[in-house]
Amino acid sequence: MAGPQMVMYEKEFQLITAVIERLTKEANAKVVFLVDKNGQLIASAGETKDLDTTSLASLTAGNIAATGGLAKLIGEKEFSILFHEGEKDNLHISIVAQRVILVVIFDQRSSLGLVRLRVKKAGDELAGIFQSLLTKVEQEQEEVAESPFAEITDEDIDNLFSD
Repeated sequence: MAGPQMVMYEKEFQLITAVIERLTKEANAKVVFLVDKNGQLIASAGETKDLDTTSLASLTAGNIAATGGLAKLIGEKEFSILFHEGEKDNLHISIVAQRVILVVIFDQRSSLGLVRLRVKKAGDELAGIFQSLLTKVEQEQEEVAESPFAEITDEDIDNLFSD
């Protein structure tokens, strides 16, 4: 069964942004961004002005989907952490709260060990934020379902205002 649609509120967005900005500093990363599994960029921090964050977000989600297929072929549920090492920059990709993807781009100013340590802490914080967000959305859906206006459809409204 699919979970409720992800909705972002200002308070939670600010909390998420604070976590990834702190992660950028503590991991000595160049860029940190958070993406949903559909490839939509949620938030970013660091040196993003020269990056095509939209393409990065989309390709990261595709990467997670592809490695998910590989995982299933060998009997795993998913690979929750991916690491790509380049000549200058490295990518650390992890799945947070089974809903979003946390991407850290770093170079020789940092190390994989430091990034993994800081990502673990930030991932736990982000998971808490997303859990509270999910709870908030579920509560709002229950309130809407109990509303006396819940049974009114768009068609009813159209009929009311038609000539």
